[in-house]
Amino acid sequence: MNRLILSIAFSFNIIFPVMAQDMVGKANAFIRQLDDAQRVKALYPFDTTERYRFNYVPLDDRKGISVNELNATQRAALMDLLKTCLSEQTLKKVNDIMQLDNILKELEHRKAEDHYRDPGKYFITIFGIPSSSTIWGWRFEGHHVAFHFSADKNQLVAGTPGFLGANPAIVLSGPQKNKEVLKEETDRGFTLLHALSPEELKKAITDTIAPGEIVTGASRSAMIGHPVGIRYNELSAAHQQLLLQLLNGYIHRYTTLFAQAMLKEIQAAGLENLWFTWAGSTEHVLGKPYYYRIQGPTIIIEYDNSQNNANHIHTVIRDLKNDFGGDLLLEHYRKSH
Repeated sequence: MNRLILSIAFSFNIIFPVMAQDMVGKANAFIRQLDDAQRVKALYPFDTTERYRFNYVPLDDRKGISVNELNATQRAALMDLLKTCLSEQTLKKVNDIMQLDNILKELEHRKAEDHYRDPGKYFITIFGIPSSSTIWGWRFEGHHVAFHFSADKNQLVAGTPGFLGANPAIVLSGPQKNKEVLKEETDRGFTLLHALSPEELKKAITDTIAPGEIVTGASRSAMIGHPVGIRYNELSAAHQQLLLQLLNGYIHRYTTLFAQAMLKEIQAAGLENLWFTWAGSTEHVLGKPYYYRIQGPTIIIEYDNSQNNANHIHTVIRDLKNDFGGDLLLEHYRKSH
């Protein structure tokens, strides 16, 4: 079996607000490691519709260059680039999610030559020219992992769509039995739900049936209509803190200073404008689907566990102002060219 393990080592020396740790330098270090044929596959212009492609299911036609095509040095350079934008905990989750494809391959009795499930079928694509004077971006995407980053010079402007999923959500057998990659997201959701008073629950639970998928899906635009559920200022002070803890867990998938910048935008838009929504089962039991969402003027966070007998999680963060870099960044790019 192909046990592809991506080495993860971390250090954080971020100096400037919302500036990833030498993101331009790490992007160019990765590019320098590629040969000419690999660069043709990995590099795209910034102003291309491909930059808006977003999908988190197994695909055979992703653009970019896959981890399978990288040697050990190139993989290390890719990890160095990823850690300029993602937290240590998130990179561990990414690695664990990639390895779940090996478990699925066994569960589905797929042959070794069948690459539908493949922990190396994750692709990096770089859009534009990374430099201290350009607008550019990059994407890391595969089954159940999808992060889209947009940068103005060396400044990280956006990190969404940002998707993590897990199938199985809880490994039920084998050497990794009881492994639960997205345990924090699950536990914090239920902690908040089970803390709510009967009056709060009546508002928060909007449906007894969970949707079969995150509502925003893989759409270019993540808009959901009028928010439903319970508003932040309708919660007790203690429960407001639990909601913020849940939100913080998602926002801190990114490096600390970028997460802080996102939180400032959420706060500026008004915490009172945040909504918490729950649908489906209120029990954390295999076979009983459930879903929750945090929605505000600048953010949508979704968690869904309904597929595969409610043992298959999808989670996503969508920045409603800056998804895919936002319209203003693209306008600025076009004016400068």
